[in-house]
Amino acid sequence: MAKADDFYQKVIEKNTFYYFNQDFEERYGAEQIGSLRGLLYNLFLAVKSDRAIQKRHVDKLLQQHNGLRAVLALNGFSHEQLKRVTTMARVLNDQTLNELINRADWGIEDDHDPANVSEWTTSRIDREVMTNSAFRAGMVNLFFDGINNPCLQRYLPPFELHKLTSEKLSFDTAAFLDTLVRYKEKGSYSGKTANNPEEEIRQILRDNDLSYKSGIKLNRFLNLNDASSRTMDFIVPGQDDPRMLIESSFLSTTSSGQGDKAKAMASIRSRLKTLYPGALFIGFVDGIGWYVRKKDLSVMVSAFDDVFTFHPDELARFRKLLTDTFYL
Repeated sequence: MAKADDFYQKVIEKNTFYYFNQDFEERYGAEQIGSLRGLLYNLFLAVKSDRAIQKRHVDKLLQQHNGLRAVLALNGFSHEQLKRVTTMARVLNDQTLNELINRADWGIEDDHDPANVSEWTTSRIDREVMTNSAFRAGMVNLFFDGINNPCLQRYLPPFELHKLTSEKLSFDTAAFLDTLVRYKEKGSYSGKTANNPEEEIRQILRDNDLSYKSGIKLNRFLNLNDASSRTMDFIVPGQDDPRMLIESSFLSTTSSGQGDKAKAMASIRSRLKTLYPGALFIGFVDGIGWYVRKKDLSVMVSAFDDVFTFHPDELARFRKLLTDTFYL
């Protein structure tokens, strides 16, 4: 114990608070930050000279090293989000979105089955932007007028959609301030309970006058120490006699933990069928993050007795399942 106290005191007294490598910081500041700042300043001068942002300004910028990063910094749209929107466009094959992004002229063939569309890497998108003039023109259109596209209005959250306007690229003061605010509020926005799709499940359970418990362990799982001992998203109607167990996973991005989560669900299923054989194990699995990780998705969905998405048709089907399970 004395040794542990010494270690504790060492960390308190000798704490360096933040780590940084001075040589790396200077190099990164000059090569990366300086590059982006210079690209954006040149764009600013071009806009000021012409008294308005022109598509040719952005097209020219995108052909340069770090050009795409500069544009994304200006409108606050992340590389990850651009990758997701590109995937979504290739999957949906929507006429209005295809026209906006100039897809017919990309010269890139996709599998005709949307389920087989594989996501491009960030480096692939960077390369297409710099070398494929038709693809680049489509990205310029997206950055200028994405906000008015009916397909994007249907699928992309307004928080992100409002970044796809020409005002964001024109150094307009109001638009610039909006970008700063959205940068700052991104984490808070993402963490709001009201913006969590699980609220849809809660509301449906309330509408059906069903009691439930959330974020706790099942009674017979309390002494387990493996992956199956995690808390459950929804236990209906409660811990003592659960008849339905619901796990929800909506992913807009990918992560290395998806495979682990999928395996954990399989472990939970195995335990449930032994300890609660009469309970239905239901999964809500949705979002482009799962769509592009199909191997993990396959493992994930195999754990459940039934799987739903948050599509209106699927929510209606879930309501019917509740009626059939609890009221018939």
